[in-house]
Amino acid sequence: MELARVVAQQRAELDRLREQAATSAVVERAKGAVIALTGCSADAAGETLLQRAKAARRSLLEECWITLGDLTPAGPGTGTPRPDGDPGSLPGTASDLTAAPATPDDVADALRRLARDLVHVDTYRELARCLLDHLGPGLDADSVMIYGRRAGGGLELLGHAGIGERLADRWRQVPPFSGVAVLEAMDAGEPRWLEDYAEDSTRYLLIGEPPERWRSRAWLPLPAGDGAEACLGVLRGRPGRFTARDRVHLRGVVRLCAGRMRTFTSLPEPASDAPSDAVQALFAALPVAAMLLTPLRGPSGTVEDFRVDAATAQAADLLGGAGGEPAGRRLLELWPDLTDTPVWPGCLDTLSSGRTYESEPFAHQETVDGARALSTYSVRVTRLEDALVVTWARHASSDRQEQRLAVLQRLGNLGWANWNLATDEASWSSQVFAILDRDPADGPVPLAGLPRLAYSDDRSELSRAVGALIREGQPFDVSFRVRGTRGVRHLRLVAEVVADAHGTPVEVHGIVQDLTARRRAELALVESERAILTQHDVLQSERTLVTRLQNALLPLPERPVGLAGLRVEVAYLPSQSGIQVGGDWFSAIELPDGDALFVVGDVAGHGVGAVAAMALLRFTAKGMVITGSSLTGALARLNTLLLHSRDTHGTATMVLARYRRRDRRLLWAQAGHTPPLLARDGEVTFLRRPPGMLLGATATPHFEEAECRLEPGDRVLLYTDGLVERPPEIIDAGLERLARAVAAPPGDRPGRGSLATLLESMLEEERRDDVCVLDIRVPGKPRGAGPPDRTTGDRRPT
Repeated sequence: MELARVVAQQRAELDRLREQAATSAVVERAKGAVIALTGCSADAAGETLLQRAKAARRSLLEECWITLGDLTPAGPGTGTPRPDGDPGSLPGTASDLTAAPATPDDVADALRRLARDLVHVDTYRELARCLLDHLGPGLDADSVMIYGRRAGGGLELLGHAGIGERLADRWRQVPPFSGVAVLEAMDAGEPRWLEDYAEDSTRYLLIGEPPERWRSRAWLPLPAGDGAEACLGVLRGRPGRFTARDRVHLRGVVRLCAGRMRTFTSLPEPASDAPSDAVQALFAALPVAAMLLTPLRGPSGTVEDFRVDAATAQAADLLGGAGGEPAGRRLLELWPDLTDTPVWPGCLDTLSSGRTYESEPFAHQETVDGARALSTYSVRVTRLEDALVVTWARHASSDRQEQRLAVLQRLGNLGWANWNLATDEASWSSQVFAILDRDPADGPVPLAGLPRLAYSDDRSELSRAVGALIREGQPFDVSFRVRGTRGVRHLRLVAEVVADAHGTPVEVHGIVQDLTARRRAELALVESERAILTQHDVLQSERTLVTRLQNALLPLPERPVGLAGLRVEVAYLPSQSGIQVGGDWFSAIELPDGDALFVVGDVAGHGVGAVAAMALLRFTAKGMVITGSSLTGALARLNTLLLHSRDTHGTATMVLARYRRRDRRLLWAQAGHTPPLLARDGEVTFLRRPPGMLLGATATPHFEEAECRLEPGDRVLLYTDGLVERPPEIIDAGLERLARAVAAPPGDRPGRGSLATLLESMLEEERRDDVCVLDIRVPGKPRGAGPPDRTTGDRRPT
C-alpha cells in the first residue's frame, strides 16, 4: 500500500509538472510574439499580456491563444497588426473589443476551460474531439469538422469528431466548386449560419449522408499554421437558429482555436502516397502483430510522428483502445504516451542508423474478451528503406510475473535476500547489490557480516538485531546507514527466520530497501516548514509595520466632519485575504478659498512599496491643488512623478474632485478610476467619466474635467474598486449592485442609508481587496438649525 501511494504521488506530481510546462510554453510563445512586434522586453511583454487580459476580462491563457491566433496571416477582410512598438496596436487589445457584444458569464467560464484544455491538444483530430466535448452540452453540437484549403483551392478534412470514418472518407476531399458553404465562408472571411434546412439545401451543396442528418450548421473561418486557411464546422441534428449567445460563444472558440492551430507544425500530409494493395495484402496475411510506419517530418526535417500505412489484425487489436482502423492514422493518435517510453527513441534511432531495436518487456493495456487487461510485450523495430516495420511479441505468464517482480523492486527501490543458516550460503537479487553499491562479482555478504557495512553509529543496533534473529528467531525491522560511492545512504532491513520441524532456524528471508530519497524529502519538508514559519513571522512583522505607517499617514476621523458646508463620512477597510497592506487612500480637506478637495486613489500592489507610493501621491496631490494647480494639471504632474519614481513599473488610479461652495458645483477629473455615484431624490446615477488614463501607464497622458451641480439633499460617493469587485464577475455587475444598495428604501431598520449599513450590504465576509469610501452629503434646506458641526477637523488634512 505504501509503495502504491508513493507511485501515485509521483505520477500526480509528474502530471502537474507536465501541465505547468505546457501552459508556460504557451505563455512564452505569446510573449515572444509581442516582443517580435513591439521590440519590448520580455517582462514588458508579459505585463502587456496581463493588462490586456484584465482589460478584456479574460484569463492569461485565453489572451495568449488569442494573441497567437491574431498574429497569423489574416484572410480577406481582416487586418494585419502594425509592428509600430505600441502594445495598444496589437490585435486583441481592449480597444478592439469595445464594439464586440458582451460575453455572458457562463460563456466566459466555458472559454476559460477550453483555453486550458487546448494546452493538451496536438493534432487536428484531437482539436475536433476537444471542441465536440466543449460545444456538445451547451450548443447541442452533434459533430465537429475542420477543413483546410489546399493548393488549387480545394478543401481537405483535417480533423473530425462525431462522424464515422466512412463519412469522413467520403467528404475528405472537396473540390473548389461554387455553392459550398465552407468555401464561401473562407472566401468572405465571415461565418455562414445555415439555420433553415429547406432554404439552405437549395442554395448550398450540403455535407452529409444523408444531408438532412444535420438540420442546422455553422461554418466559421479561422487562420491556421503556415499561412493556410481553415474553417471550423459545428453541425447539429436539431433545427433552429444559433442564438446571440451561441454566436458569441462560437466566435470566442474560433479565436482560441486559431492560436492553438498556429502552434501545429504543419497540415496533415495528403493520403495520396498510401501503400500498395500488395503491401496491404501481405500485412493482412501475417500471423503476428506488425505495423508498417512512414515518418512524418516537420518544417525543420525532424520526425514528429509516424503514419500507419498497414497493420495486421493483431496490431489493430492491440491499438483498439483508440477506436477505428489503424491504417492511415497517426501513430501518436493511436499510442498517445509513446514518446514517454523507450520505444520512441528506439524508432528514431532505427530510422536514422538502420540498427534493429529491441525493447525491454513493458506492460501494455489491451482489451481481452471485452475487458481491459495488462499484458507484457516487447517490440522489435527494423528499417525498410524509408519506412519502419514494427513487430510485437507477447510474453508468457511466467515472464510477466518475473517482469512484474523486477518492476516492483525498481519502483520500490528494494530487493530480496536469503541466507541459509545450515550451509552459510546467501543469495541476493540484483537490486540489493545496486542498493548496497556492491559489485555482484564479489558475491553477497554473510548475515553475520552485515553490521560491518553499516555506519559506525548504527552497527551496535544492527548487530543486536542480527544476533537475536539467529539465536532466538526474533524478526526485526532496522534502519541503518551505509557509506558508498554515492555518499551516505539510508537503508532499511526487514528479516525473519524459517524454522525446521523441530523449531530450529534454518533460513533467513529479508528485504533491503533504500530510504535515502524519503529521508531527504523528510528533511527538506522540515526545512521548508521552518522557512515558511520564519517567512510568515517576517511578513506579519512587515504587515504590522506597514499598518502602523499607513495609520500614521492616513488617519481616519472618528465621526463625520463638515467641509465647505458638506457632511463627509469616511470608511477605510483593509483586505482580509492576505497579510499584505494595500495602497488605497483618500483625502478630504477644505482649501484656503473655502472650497473643498476630495481625493480617492488606489496604488497597484501591496506592502511597503504600495504604502510609500500612496503617501507620495496623496500629499503631492493635496499640495498641488492647494498651491493653485488645476485638477487635470495635478494629474499630469502626478503621472510624471510616478513614472520617475523608484518603482518605474508602478501604476495607480485616482479621482480628484473640487467642490465650489458658492455655487454648489463639483468639478472632477479621473485617471482610470471608477466613476462617482450621485443619489438625488431617490434616483441613483453614475457621473459621466471624462477622459483620463491610468497613472504611470504612459508619458503622454490626456486628462479632462467634468462638472456637476449639486442640489440640497444630494449624496455623492467616491470609492475604490474593492467596494464593487467580486472576481470573476465583471465590474459592471458590482456597479449595478452598488446602485441598488444606495437606492434601497430606508424601511424600518434604524440607520438605514448610513455608510456603515451600505458597507455591510455590499461587502462579502472575506474581502479580497482594500476598500476606501468617501460619503459626501449636501445638507437639505435648514429648518431653524444652526451652522454645520465643524469641530472635528475643519481645515486640516484628514
